[in-house]
Amino acid sequence: MSKDPLLQPFQLKHLTLRNRIMTTSHEPAYPEDGMPKERYAAYHAERAKAGVALAMTAGSAAVSKDSPPVFNNILAYEDAVVPWIRNLTDACHEHGCAVMIQLTHLGRRTTWNKGNWLPSVSSSKHREPAHRAFPKLIEDWDIERIIGDFADAAERMQAGGMDGMELQVYGHLLDQFWSPLSNDLTGPYGADTLENRMRFPMDVLDAIRKRVGNDFIVGLRYTADEAQKGGITPEEGIEISKRLAACGQVDFLNVIRGRIHTDPAMTDVIPVQGMASAPHLDFAGAVRKATGLPTFHAARIADVATARHAVATGLLDMIGMTRAHMADPHIVRKIIERREHDIRPCVGATYCLDRIYQGGEALCIHNAATGRELTMPHDIAPAATRRKVVIVGAGPAGMEAARVAAERGHAVTIFEAAPEAGGQVRLTAQTPRRREMMSIIDWRVAQCEARGVEFHYNSWAEMDDVLALKPDVVIIATGGMPNLELFEIKGEQAHVVSSWDILSGDVKPAAHILIYDEAGDHPALQAAEIAANTGAKVEIMTPDRTFAPEIMAMNLVPYMRALQDKDVTFTMARRLLDVARDGNKMKATIGTDYSDHRHEARFDQVVVNYGTMPLDDLYFDLKPLSSNGGAMDHAALIAGRVQDTRRNDGGTFQLFRIGDAVSARNTHAAIYDALRLVKDI
Repeated sequence: MSKDPLLQPFQLKHLTLRNRIMTTSHEPAYPEDGMPKERYAAYHAERAKAGVALAMTAGSAAVSKDSPPVFNNILAYEDAVVPWIRNLTDACHEHGCAVMIQLTHLGRRTTWNKGNWLPSVSSSKHREPAHRAFPKLIEDWDIERIIGDFADAAERMQAGGMDGMELQVYGHLLDQFWSPLSNDLTGPYGADTLENRMRFPMDVLDAIRKRVGNDFIVGLRYTADEAQKGGITPEEGIEISKRLAACGQVDFLNVIRGRIHTDPAMTDVIPVQGMASAPHLDFAGAVRKATGLPTFHAARIADVATARHAVATGLLDMIGMTRAHMADPHIVRKIIERREHDIRPCVGATYCLDRIYQGGEALCIHNAATGRELTMPHDIAPAATRRKVVIVGAGPAGMEAARVAAERGHAVTIFEAAPEAGGQVRLTAQTPRRREMMSIIDWRVAQCEARGVEFHYNSWAEMDDVLALKPDVVIIATGGMPNLELFEIKGEQAHVVSSWDILSGDVKPAAHILIYDEAGDHPALQAAEIAANTGAKVEIMTPDRTFAPEIMAMNLVPYMRALQDKDVTFTMARRLLDVARDGNKMKATIGTDYSDHRHEARFDQVVVNYGTMPLDDLYFDLKPLSSNGGAMDHAALIAGRVQDTRRNDGGTFQLFRIGDAVSARNTHAAIYDALRLVKDI
């Protein structure tokens, strides 16, 4: 039997958990009609199959109709949820994984224009900044109704075969009561004493216990330190924890530190790349020591070594590695097999969480199979016939294509013009707090080298280089180069520079800079940060109604923290119409899409961020010689069938292009392009 602390079983009441690793509650926004259907079950079953001990599902399931599903929550208030919960539970139990669910009433952390269009309710009369709805101040009959809703929902989860549940008590209705920052009530649930502030969650616990009995496991995921002036202090949080332990109703504590009412606050609770790893681990350990209750915790514990330390030193009983399991669902299996070096690393990009609001579903930035378990493989199956695959370009698209092709058993050769793999990811990683992004490439290089992929660096591949290898398949993943040809200006501007020029260090920032951002992605703000750090005066301008729309909520936080104390301004709804030299200055003509208004402004430097244009010359050179004429059968691609288009009977190889060699998109799109094409080659 293994002596690894992470692989030791843990006894939680009557339930034996097979190891110490869990996925904590999170809502990937996969429900359909509010139900956790096949996609939801497949997502959790993949991790259960690989060895996770406990899947804490939902983040959170809503218990009341006036808790609208603002992140596509599971509707725990519907009786129709029970068979779907049973299906989800059975899918995980089949693989020996315990399953629980998080229940909540969102309170003010929602909006009124979702679901049944009911007003939100809260113990606070003030809106939550992140969701912007002004709540109704809760009444006595609301409290009675919601207590009953929690008990009803818990009974449904028990009927669905769940092993237990946890209450969500951070940022949602229950702790809106117990936080002095969000309790405007008087009377028995008012803010005057801790006992009164805790009364509502304690009443909910009591109602749940009366409904489900003592054998059903019940815990809380709760904030024990709000880390904000006027809020719950660490000392009061420990007192809350002790009261929970003493009440006899709680089987485990799942500790949170901080608040989630704003994007910056949530980013401190759930840190992104460039922030400290496991920042709240010691505090969670202090809660465990003070209470003696089984203690769970998760907050940027992305690596096995930190997780092992947390358990070995007695800080935690169960360690949450949720984003890590979105990157690699097979972590536990790889630990058991002593293949920790093969674990696909979480790079902290938090594309998963941020994308829930922008795209309506959580996806991992560099595991395109996550959330697509019904159609995309996490384990690559070997091909029936070995083929010779030539890939041009070693950015994220090319490296994923090479990895998958090599796992299929093909003979793979990569040409890369640069001295190292990475493409645009290597440029991204020039910003110190985004250096973790290089793990996207480094992991794939290691996987490819272990499978005999042949790399040719410093090689600007031309048609003869590719044809000399007599390939069966050629994949063009050459990416793109900065596009300086703004639509309004008609033609590339020789006297402007690109955001890439600033990021790479090829061009030094001038004293007064205009960064014109029509792509809305990271390079513009990265360039602004570099320039601002030199003392430059920076104006970031966009024709859009918001700035940096592709940089979602939590990823925007580090940029704003880096820029707001410097001479940086943001200008929205203005379009760059022309740039001309004016002595030693750049004269910019600036307009707007909303009127004929025009004005001129002068800068020392104009930086343009307008995506990329494909580097596709080699693709078009090879296209007439290919059997498919470069055509991609989209129906086959979507359905997971082999590409078998023939447009040229004389062609000797198939030709495809992927990633930014097709059009400017993002890292996830490039990797998804590669996976879903190459898995069937």
